[in-house]
Amino acid sequence: MNESPMRGIWPILFAFFDSRGHLDRDAMRRQAQAALGWGAPGVAVLGVATEVGKLSVDERRDVIRWAAEDLAGRAPLAVTIAGETVDAQRSLADYAVSQGAAQLILQPPPAAATGALDAAGCEAFFSEVIAGQPVPVGIQNAPEYLGFGLAPEAIVRLAKRHPEFRILKGEASSVIIERTIAALGGRLAVLNGRGGLELLENLEAGCSGMIVAPDNADLQHGIYEALQAGRPDEARERYERLLPAIVFAMQSLDTLICYGKRIAAWRMGFDVEHDRTPALQPSEFGLRIARDHARRLGSLPVSR
Repeated sequence: MNESPMRGIWPILFAFFDSRGHLDRDAMRRQAQAALGWGAPGVAVLGVATEVGKLSVDERRDVIRWAAEDLAGRAPLAVTIAGETVDAQRSLADYAVSQGAAQLILQPPPAAATGALDAAGCEAFFSEVIAGQPVPVGIQNAPEYLGFGLAPEAIVRLAKRHPEFRILKGEASSVIIERTIAALGGRLAVLNGRGGLELLENLEAGCSGMIVAPDNADLQHGIYEALQAGRPDEARERYERLLPAIVFAMQSLDTLICYGKRIAAWRMGFDVEHDRTPALQPSEFGLRIARDHARRLGSLPVSR
């Protein structure tokens, strides 16, 4: 297998909003600083945890530019690319690369989820976006969240056709991921997500890492490091302590954005007071449980 361009636990930033309904620049900065503070091997933006579907193209560009500014070369930046057309995705990809993005991760176009674009059409779509990109490219194969996913055979064809295509970002059980990794035959680095559910099993299955939300990515990083250092018992003990917080936040994507985002904010020392609709509204009970998890997880260090 080629050396993975993405290894370890990468946080994908939440989108925080201010009282005017705009992206909150200060909160986004603190989030990137927190990732640097715990030593994230890289940072990702504009996935489903960033509520990318609620952001305009200009806002997506803001998120990319701000993250690049805040990281300032101290950690690589991976940018998820969404868009309805090949031209739209290539335009955003060009902008991301101009801002210093080290990796691009493509989402399938919305037409694939509605059935207006079939599997062959989606494969061709990805092929056009990938061709000639100057940085490693991946695709997000997450039918549970995006409504469509390519079969392993199509992924292999794309990998054979495009040396730029080096990463697969999945959102599936460890059993499915293990089968996918076996089918790919070492052609791609595979990362999973799902908030860190089955973290140990995913790494055992051959994942090079995970892309997860920032609410507990730092603690998952510690588990990954323990495994890398040959301390599996410590890793399992740490994971067993963390798992209740992961399960709480990962009941659904709406739950993650509602409560996981608040857990992350409390750990960084501020409150989430504004959501962009449509959004799940927190209950008093849910907030109490989330605060308990945030307290147990501890504060997040911030690097200036």
